[in-house]
Amino acid sequence: MAVELRHLRALLAVVDSGTFTAAAAALHTSQASVSRTVAALERLLGARVLHRTTRDLGLTPVGTRVVAHARRVVEEVAAMERAAAEARGDLRVGYAWAALGRHTTAVQRRWAQEHPGSALVLVHSNTPTAGLTEGLVDVGILRRPVPDPRLRTAVVGSERRFAALPADDALARRRGVALADLAGRTVAVDVLTGTTTDELWAPPLAPAAVRTVRGVDEWLTVIAAGQAAGVTAEATARQHPRPGVVYRPVRDAPPVVVVLAWWAGSPPPELGALVDLVRGLYAGGAAEAAARDR
Repeated sequence: MAVELRHLRALLAVVDSGTFTAAAAALHTSQASVSRTVAALERLLGARVLHRTTRDLGLTPVGTRVVAHARRVVEEVAAMERAAAEARGDLRVGYAWAALGRHTTAVQRRWAQEHPGSALVLVHSNTPTAGLTEGLVDVGILRRPVPDPRLRTAVVGSERRFAALPADDALARRRGVALADLAGRTVAVDVLTGTTTDELWAPPLAPAAVRTVRGVDEWLTVIAAGQAAGVTAEATARQHPRPGVVYRPVRDAPPVVVVLAWWAGSPPPELGALVDLVRGLYAGGAAEAAARDR
């Protein structure tokens, strides 16, 4: 048996996310499966690549070198897959929490009308780059900073922030809330792909505690159970209604910037058309909101 791409992807997912549990969520598999795959890689290499303790997870010296090679291999395979996708005419667009909110369907319909030879395929991937650096997509929809110098981005719009509250919460009876209303509470945060950080609250205001979650489904589950509140972009409120969860706009929170990201060295052929389409829809939505407020 030889080293396979799945071994390398499992190792990179563990290293990038920091835990086997988070890696399993990113790869849409079980924690046990990820652990077995990494262990199989170690057997094939004849060396440990990870230090595992009950409290810590890190790379061995061998693991550091293996990861560097693994990234190059995965990136080369991703480039090959993108070349094949371009030949097919597909444009694969990844997202972690919500695609483009209320604009999602409009983008899909307009793209189908204006680009009959190119299919716009939306792909859910709970990774920091929405599947881009994992080779799953050609373009990622991101709402977090992108520090990777290999990627390029274009701002396409912005979204209001919404609080997600248990339906029986007193704040759920209001039309809107302020950040101060959420201070002193437990706030659910996805540190891997979410848009909420401690910096959202100005001192001395701050959440009483942070409940770490993995992905939008777990986030919604703990909120519906009354175990936490949450803050998210408007797209989440539009695309993820959930019984037991009420969304309310946060009046004083800064907006979330929405960007499209792609590989600097290989932008997809239809990138410009996609950026223009999404920007136009966000701009139109902002104009409608401004007209309602006047």
